Amino acid sequence: MKKRFFMKTAAAIALAAGMIPGMLTAQEVTLRLHQFLPPPATVPKHILKPWAAAVEEAAGGKVKIEHYDAMALGGPPPALFDQAVDGVADITMTVVGYTPGRFPRTEVFELPFMMTDPVATAKAFQEMVETDLQESEYGDVKVLGAWVHGPGVIHTENGVSKLEDMEGLKLRGPTRVITDMLNELGATPVGMPLPAIPEALSKGVIDGTVIPWEVTPAIKLSDLVSNHTEFSGDEALYTATIIMVMNKDKYESLPDDVKAAIDQESGMKLAEMASRIMYEYDAPGRAIAEGKGNNIVTLDAAEVARFKEKAQPVIERWIADMESKGIDGAALIEEAKALIKKHGG
Repeated sequence: MKKRFFMKTAAAIALAAGMIPGMLTAQEVTLRLHQFLPPPATVPKHILKPWAAAVEEAAGGKVKIEHYDAMALGGPPPALFDQAVDGVADITMTVVGYTPGRFPRTEVFELPFMMTDPVATAKAFQEMVETDLQESEYGDVKVLGAWVHGPGVIHTENGVSKLEDMEGLKLRGPTRVITDMLNELGATPVGMPLPAIPEALSKGVIDGTVIPWEVTPAIKLSDLVSNHTEFSGDEALYTATIIMVMNKDKYESLPDDVKAAIDQESGMKLAEMASRIMYEYDAPGRAIAEGKGNNIVTLDAAEVARFKEKAQPVIERWIADMESKGIDGAALIEEAKALIKKHGG
């Protein structure tokens, strides 16, 4: 009896210590992923959680990724990048432009009418990260993925059907480049992260916003405004750049097989997947607005040309700003366009 008790006790101790081959079931590493969108939004539900599950599977159960949505770990959305740098979270996903002017080269993809196909543009952005930006702009973190959303749309209460309708509109803009564009188009831009839009609309702080269709259901935008303006042609009014980054020391501390699992599901694979899914979810967001009887206007080629011409000074100012930083902005524009074309845009 004593012998049997001793054997059971020894086996329990060995199992707890991971000494019995093939019996270890506990997670070896836990990583915390922090981001600003609510859990039902497209990005966390259809991109981040499936990505994490794929990493966990590829790592054979050696890593667990915990999700902290809607700034659950605290701080405002503009703090997310530094939260990854400082280790407040192990992984963060954020809009690059939430920290204005900090990543100047990345802004090239946000210039007016730069984006054609969002998947091609995302892959161009990811390639530029891999060949330049990881070191020149994101040296404090490991970039896991870089992508963009679908075509930006103007959403207002009173509607925009021509350039003159932009005059005096208080419009939320997500990034420095895009707020500059809104200002040039005649609007009064108001910079703020996406989660602040509903309250700002309800209080009259803004008259509308620019965002892609994909994210409109997450903030119930089609209930808050009734007019939406799209742009015809191959080029979008704008897009915003998005990155998912990881604390460098945390990544380097991981076992090689866990790092390999993360790498396998990240980079160009993540950029392509994330941009494709965001683009695909533009359609359901648009359908909600249609279902509510909202007015959707698509500007024709002649009107789009007027917007393009009006926005040109934004590009010229950006090139001059890059030159003041020792960056050849004109060459960067040509490089970005070539990469977008290379990837099918």
